[in-house]
Amino acid sequence: MNGKRHGNTAAGEGRAILAFRAGVWRDNPIAVQILGICSALAVTTRLENALVMGAAVVFVVMMSSLLVSLLRRATPRRLRLIGEVVIIATFVIVVDQFLRAYYPDMSDRLGPYVGLIITNCIIMGRAEAFAMHNPPGLSVVDAAANGLGYTFILAAVGLVREIGGTGRIVFGERVLAEIPGYPANHVLMAAPGAFIALGFLVALLAALGLRKETEAKR
Repeated sequence: MNGKRHGNTAAGEGRAILAFRAGVWRDNPIAVQILGICSALAVTTRLENALVMGAAVVFVVMMSSLLVSLLRRATPRRLRLIGEVVIIATFVIVVDQFLRAYYPDMSDRLGPYVGLIITNCIIMGRAEAFAMHNPPGLSVVDAAANGLGYTFILAAVGLVREIGGTGRIVFGERVLAEIPGYPANHVLMAAPGAFIALGFLVALLAALGLRKETEAKR
């Protein structure tokens, strides 16, 4: 009995590790699946914006996946999509109201893109494809991995655009890094700059073998 329990525990830990690696790296939601790129392109003019949006998505995807998984056996099949949208929307509203109350400047900078987390394909995809069919603990691990993978790409694009566009990195009122005499690069700060930065980042990850690893697995 103890051997069987130990085996089940080891198998569960193995699945959790695989799910985490897949979400963060092998099946990265932006770099590999090309999901959720609207916000990746819209809010990455500053690293600070990218990190806050990433944190919001991590919170929403983890909490919604947890609740969807807990309710998966009690949710009628014909109502599951409606239920998932309601759950996701609830946590998005929590994030939106938190930013409005405590970080109004950040709320203004992110604009409508916080509300649009409701329609983020990453969150709905993890809820429908994973949390609806797996236990809560594993669902939270999968959600956290995908949220962190999303945040990693957003932060990388935000870093490239801010430092390449303005020559400095600003958090709040503090300048954390600055290149003296750097001329402003308006292309990187404009909408096309987001496509350029994301395109080069995806190409770099492909060159490192990320896409080859994913295709080989499939």
